[in-house]
Amino acid sequence: MVSCVSAADLVLVSKDMQPVPIIVFKDAPPRTREAAEVLASYIDKISGKKPKVIEGAPQAMPDSAIWVGVQPDVRALFPKVDFDFKHPEEIVIAANEKHVVIAGRDRWDAARLDIETREGVIKGVQQEYGTINAVYTFLQDQLGVRWLWPGELGEDVPRSERLALSVPLDYRHHPQMRARGSMFNFSSLGNKGYGKSHEWTMRQRLQLCSLGIEGGHGFGDWWERYHDKHPEIFALQPDGTRSGFPNPHNAKLCSSNPKVWELWLEEVAAELKQDPHRSVFNASPNDGWASGHCVCDQCSAWDHPDGEPRVFNWSKRNETRPATSDRDVTFANKLGELLKQKYPGKDYRVLMLSYGHSRPAPVKARPTDNVIMTLVANFFGRTGLLDPGSTRGDTFRRQFESWSKIVPSMFWRPNTGSPAGWQQGLPDIHIAQTIRDFKDVAAANCMGIYIDGIWEHWATQGPLYYIMAQLAWNPAADADAILADYYTRAFGPAAPHVREYFESLEKERMPFAAKNAEAGVFTFPQLYTESLLAASQARLDRAAAAVPADSIFAKRVAFIQAGLTHTKLMMDTITLMEGYWKKKDPAVAERVKQNWAELEKNAADHPYSINWGPVRPTTPRGAGLHPDSPPKKQKPKRTYDLDLN
Repeated sequence: MVSCVSAADLVLVSKDMQPVPIIVFKDAPPRTREAAEVLASYIDKISGKKPKVIEGAPQAMPDSAIWVGVQPDVRALFPKVDFDFKHPEEIVIAANEKHVVIAGRDRWDAARLDIETREGVIKGVQQEYGTINAVYTFLQDQLGVRWLWPGELGEDVPRSERLALSVPLDYRHHPQMRARGSMFNFSSLGNKGYGKSHEWTMRQRLQLCSLGIEGGHGFGDWWERYHDKHPEIFALQPDGTRSGFPNPHNAKLCSSNPKVWELWLEEVAAELKQDPHRSVFNASPNDGWASGHCVCDQCSAWDHPDGEPRVFNWSKRNETRPATSDRDVTFANKLGELLKQKYPGKDYRVLMLSYGHSRPAPVKARPTDNVIMTLVANFFGRTGLLDPGSTRGDTFRRQFESWSKIVPSMFWRPNTGSPAGWQQGLPDIHIAQTIRDFKDVAAANCMGIYIDGIWEHWATQGPLYYIMAQLAWNPAADADAILADYYTRAFGPAAPHVREYFESLEKERMPFAAKNAEAGVFTFPQLYTESLLAASQARLDRAAAAVPADSIFAKRVAFIQAGLTHTKLMMDTITLMEGYWKKKDPAVAERVKQNWAELEKNAADHPYSINWGPVRPTTPRGAGLHPDSPPKKQKPKRTYDLDLN
């Protein structure tokens, strides 16, 4: 990826020299101008001197400069560098004895930079952000800046009066994963939900990507909108009705009905009116994956008779039928065909989930080139987990591998669950497995990742988040080197102890999660035992003792300590509440309330350590863990008499 011969140094700033100017191309979109200012601010942080930022070609050519973005002068200054980018989001960083250019493929519409969404107006929207991501790559790879976690404490900036590059330098990269912002979906561009890490996801080159993924289903409001006027578009039930079973939000469609195709194209037109540069359009069936599917002759004909037998249910009826994979792919292909006819020459795509009864790979149908299959394969952080709808005992991983053999590209969209306290902010980390999974997913030509969800608990899960971000940008990167750099830069002399702390927790976590993937919060004390917590505390005590008390490294060890404090308080709370629901004791209730007060204060005292919003006891993730928040009622598991013959 890098061609670099240390024949000379290009000095950008030194004790006896003012920094070279930064020149950003004329009429650059606002986020690109902002990135140029960010670059200047980091050079100032490193050297103590801030470069001047010039917009457009300077009146007189400077002796040396940092050029941000493709502009006429750089083609003359770098005649051997190809600035006609062939790949989406492609970037180039090049330097000679006098000049540096940091550029990438940029696509934007100056008349439509502000886009109205369900979250409100998003400003400065581009279709590709190559130059911005090139700036952050330059800051990380060439200037040594690290964004370990969000906030000032997580930023690590080297200090040096002299800042120089070895030249010549010619680095070029284009990310395989074009949909990266949805990996940390709560901190994706414009998301105003639980996320607190928007700046971090941008610095990590995740947020500003070129493909967006909708992680959900495509027709949740159609029953309310159309059931009176077009009842024929909804799934035919075995009783002859089109009732919208199991409920309006999860009503299934009669996907073979041309009226569905017509209305879907109208939806596309409406979405394009709101955002003319949208390129991916969802056609995924609604949730309630086992319920209410259409049994009309045409939809049934789209199913392959050799598809995996699956158990479907309707009102007062269950039946074994073939998986809907062939049906859903055929539906998506039809919409893709119509999309091409209506919008010739446009790179528009249909998004289709492989989820529920369409998780098995299809027998015969194959997605066309403008259909993106989005695989809800739940092996993120979970090993050997079985698809609960499979009658063959297939694992999610096996299903993913089957799909990967027949599709040219796909998105990976796992649900995380909470096998060892992922949702409750516990150290539910699986770094080694995730490295393998990300590299395997990339090898299967994955174009993007949407994870439901990353809750942003940095003190307990931070090293995992960091390696995920780095591999999403470049899956071929050396993960071991990234982790070694992370621990060293974050914790200095305490690095071995902090790394041992996380790796010891991971070692205990993996067999527990394999055995108890969906067992619930009251099993967590079996993992986070008093002995494990005591050993973990001893490791952090050694880390704290290894660094000066007033150093940045000590503050970062204290940040990780906040995660362990959270874990201890949660274990005490879980243990108390398991007994409380058997026999309600006011003294226990009072102690639990005190624990929650301490948990909230701990999170507030250490910003970004634990994301308090999603772990509050009033949320679903806190159900059963507070006297005023009763446990979720467990639905009885259905059993079926499977006729597989």
